[in-house]
Amino acid sequence: MDSSDFEKIIKSQDDMIRALNVDVWVGMEPTFTDRFAQTPEWLSQPLGPDKLVRAYALLKEAYDAHPGGAVMHTLGRQYEAEDQPRWNIGYYQVRNNAANWKGPPDPALLKQPLKQSTNDSINIVVFWQSLNDLLRSRNWQTAAFQVKEKLGHRILFRCDGSEPIADIYEKPLLRRASVHGQKIPVNGLNDELSTDGDLLLAIGIQETKEPHYRGATAVIELPQIPMVQIFLQLLDCIAQAAKIANLPTLMIQGFPPPVDATVAWTTITPDPAVIEINQAPSDSSLRFYEQCKWFYRAAQKVGLHSYRLYYNGLVSDSGGGGQFTLGGPTPQQSPFFCHPHVLPRLIRYFNAHPVLSYWFAPPSIGSFSQSPRADERMTESFLELNIALEQLNHYKNPSPEFIWRTLSPFLVDPSGNPHRSEINIEKLWNPHLPDRGCLGLVEFRAFRMSRTPESATAITVLLRSLVAMLSREDKVTELFDHGLALHDRYALPWMLLQDWRNIFKDLAEAHLPLHSSIQSLLLNEPIRMIGQAEFRGVVIEVQQALEFWPLVGDVASQEGGGSRLVDASTTRLQITLKCIEPTTCDLDGWELWLDGYRIPLRDEQGKHDLLKIIALRYRNFQPAIGLHPGILARHCLSFLLVHRDSDEALKLNYYDWRPEGQAYPGLPNDLTDAETRRSERFVTQTVSVKNAESPKALPNSAVTDYCIDLRRLPTSWLSE
Repeated sequence: MDSSDFEKIIKSQDDMIRALNVDVWVGMEPTFTDRFAQTPEWLSQPLGPDKLVRAYALLKEAYDAHPGGAVMHTLGRQYEAEDQPRWNIGYYQVRNNAANWKGPPDPALLKQPLKQSTNDSINIVVFWQSLNDLLRSRNWQTAAFQVKEKLGHRILFRCDGSEPIADIYEKPLLRRASVHGQKIPVNGLNDELSTDGDLLLAIGIQETKEPHYRGATAVIELPQIPMVQIFLQLLDCIAQAAKIANLPTLMIQGFPPPVDATVAWTTITPDPAVIEINQAPSDSSLRFYEQCKWFYRAAQKVGLHSYRLYYNGLVSDSGGGGQFTLGGPTPQQSPFFCHPHVLPRLIRYFNAHPVLSYWFAPPSIGSFSQSPRADERMTESFLELNIALEQLNHYKNPSPEFIWRTLSPFLVDPSGNPHRSEINIEKLWNPHLPDRGCLGLVEFRAFRMSRTPESATAITVLLRSLVAMLSREDKVTELFDHGLALHDRYALPWMLLQDWRNIFKDLAEAHLPLHSSIQSLLLNEPIRMIGQAEFRGVVIEVQQALEFWPLVGDVASQEGGGSRLVDASTTRLQITLKCIEPTTCDLDGWELWLDGYRIPLRDEQGKHDLLKIIALRYRNFQPAIGLHPGILARHCLSFLLVHRDSDEALKLNYYDWRPEGQAYPGLPNDLTDAETRRSERFVTQTVSVKNAESPKALPNSAVTDYCIDLRRLPTSWLSE
């Protein structure tokens, strides 16, 4: 399908949602990596010199594709163990090109290096004085002064008609240091002067960090501006003053700018092993797709990728996730406030359909992941969430703050962290999160980075359609306690596929059917197939199932970092047996043998015929730090497909590495190369079982309804 056909399908779904009078804006946090690099910044660390180079390259691509915006350097996130905030490069653009930045470029946007500027060649005094005059021409009250600190040319101004602070030289805040280069306060970034209406500009000269522009540049640090209209007027004054001073470049930094529905604010920032783009929200999936295509193309141009390929051919996401955020054109117009029962319904719907939690999730899932479900916490919390949802049902029009206060204690991880939650509402209507807590936003975190813009767009179509459906009717009336089946049954991709069919049916009944191409994109991402083989009229398939990795150590000691240490040494495979021709084949009599044990297979009804299925769970490497030091790793999983009436069997060996054990020549070149390497690790042959001993029954401790835990077999234990 070409792009234009796909766009028509998306537009059709957008029109159906719009007809229901549901306004759902959607944003994404795509993350890209250099999948060939083996340096710490592209494997595990958030910062590194190459990341900044790639970020500036991405910025140039953004400007070339959508010129007219202003580049701004603000503060990225900062964890407890980090001394300074991470860098954050933003691109501020008025939608529909209603206003453009007319000032000098940021040094990062220069096509060719300019002649190196020096402090003496930058007329900072003219810029400072001209800006003060231009602000006064707008009838804003100003006071221009100098301090001994860096960026010492300063302007204090107000826009409300009153005079700025008197006795400016006696006010310590007016001599404050730059917000860059110091820790973000525990309670968040806050401009104490701006809170009282006093807006402070700091102007000076500094060396630029932009790689190909080695020289000095003029810098202006902005305060926290309350309104977009004021901010745009200020930018206009800055641009005019810079032209008067004939500045070749200008770096704008400081507090993040104000944003509303008229502005697109996109940022580029580092995260462990990736560069993260905080994509400006779109009012439809079609506009989202237009943005998304550009970001993926830009990343490809600068040598970044949306996925990783491991030496043995396994395919994973970029390593940084690809979360989605839903909201409205304004906080008050959020669909979660215009339709106040949507969020409670959505929580129940996600609870009832684990496929929404696990299908797209990154490799680490479960209680101690970056996106645990509400029912993966303690039993008591789940019971209390039931009460909270019942309480909200009694209110016809609950206020935004009441919705947040009712649900916020439960949409957290086991440590109480609201950011690490599958459904994150810390920016819904949180009065305790300065400036960004009351935005009417809900973030969906259980999403790995999508490999293509089409796959990412299909997810937005799904999420927006679910919100539209639940704005009209409640599909799930109460929470369901899955118990142990949550991590047993729903670890199998086949079981999740059955859950998908129920969701597609719900949307169709709600007159919001997903087009078959959207369904295909949802079902085909991510890649889980390992191998398949035919033998005597049956097909056996091996797929990567899901695994829930336990935390190593305690939560509290790991809370301050960007990630947590889990024992990832356990993996799970799904084994499926089905007939090639159901009318001429019978699955009765087929057995699976492993280590001298008979592996029980479950009978399940597929879409068209019966099949047999089970999961095998085992340790595939010995962790340096982990649990169960006495359990051996299996580098090859070997089992037999046997029919009780035959002397021949199919032997299947699945290797974690190359069967001969030799090293790979390097990382796979592409997805085709990765598929070849995976297929080489799946080896089958026909063998005789004529004189084989009858297999034993498994110990009860190793068997659950949907899985056999091979770690609990004596053959997996170290001898004393």
